[in-house]
Amino acid sequence: MMMFNDHYGLTGRPFQLTPDPAFYFESLTHRKALSYLSYGLAQSEGFVVITGEVGAGKSTLVAHLMATIDPARLTAAQIVTSKLDGEELVHVVAQAFGLIVDGHDKASALGAIEAFLHDEARAGRRCLLVVDESQNLAIDALEELRMLSNFQLGAHPLLQTLLLGQPEFRDTIQDHPQLEQLRQRVIAAHHLEAMELGEVQPYIEHRLRIVGWTGNPKFDQRVFTEVFEASGGVPRRINQICNRLMLLGAVEQRSRIDGAMLSQVLEELELDGTLQLTKAAVNVKVEAGPVPATDAAACVPADAVGMAQLQALLADRDGQIAELQQAVIELANERDEAAGTPGSDHTALAAVQGKLAGLEAKMLEQERTIRHTLTMLIEWIEADDADRAAA
Repeated sequence: MMMFNDHYGLTGRPFQLTPDPAFYFESLTHRKALSYLSYGLAQSEGFVVITGEVGAGKSTLVAHLMATIDPARLTAAQIVTSKLDGEELVHVVAQAFGLIVDGHDKASALGAIEAFLHDEARAGRRCLLVVDESQNLAIDALEELRMLSNFQLGAHPLLQTLLLGQPEFRDTIQDHPQLEQLRQRVIAAHHLEAMELGEVQPYIEHRLRIVGWTGNPKFDQRVFTEVFEASGGVPRRINQICNRLMLLGAVEQRSRIDGAMLSQVLEELELDGTLQLTKAAVNVKVEAGPVPATDAAACVPADAVGMAQLQALLADRDGQIAELQQAVIELANERDEAAGTPGSDHTALAAVQGKLAGLEAKMLEQERTIRHTLTMLIEWIEADDADRAAA
């Protein structure tokens, strides 16, 4: 099968999943993160914490940062953690800096690390430790990292640490009672959000241009919006979707990527479980008119609501509420005119007031339906997050 980069005349793979600083795209949230990183590194001490969802671009951000570092001024080591305890972590840090520890005990490893940090400082180099997947670390391992930050040469700290983790790590840092001293040493922190809708097209085209894209294939405008809805704006999910789109386009000899192709790709991804979409591939139908809150659960089951469908539901409800509000205004005007007319018919006035009360009740019911739907979505997302964390 012809690879799509050959079919489209590209020089490489634009949507590879491994971090590559050459593909770094500075979205708004990444620009903020880089600012925090730059500030933190300028302090030459303590901890910098960057968190974000899986695939949010933490590793790519760090790869970009590493590519800008002058090795003559800064020695950096990176570790990707599994569930390490304190003693195991110390040995892993030593190995990351290329140290050979004579003994297998913790004291020998600490001694080797301290001697190395002193040698680097005397040579005019700072040391940075990058710890990826920090949410996997045990509390005593995080405490060991804090202890490593105590190493000094005179009044100058010898080691600075960058902690990367998933969202739950932010909660651990903020809330765990045993990490108060570590919290006091966090000098900068940022949570990477997903990209915004308007950033998806520039992101996709940026990655394509890096490998020589000159407009083949073209993308229908609606594709960018639908990719955003399906991916939630998470870069790795966007890469997965676009990688499949380009492959499908090459197989079918297409020069244009359209919505039908995207629908096919999303269906395939959902079926094979390759990508956890943002609940966007499920059709949800809500009938017009007032829906009692008790019936909303049947119309919009928690395991079938997608963000795109929720947005459509809200837009539909907003339109209905706007119509109701206009009707309320018109009836209120009728009531006022009837009340101000000499010899007005009290029966007609009462009828208008009854209609007004009915419309107001209908409007409140619509608002309750929206709140109920949102509540179900939040509960579902929280349960989904808990399942992923348990896995």
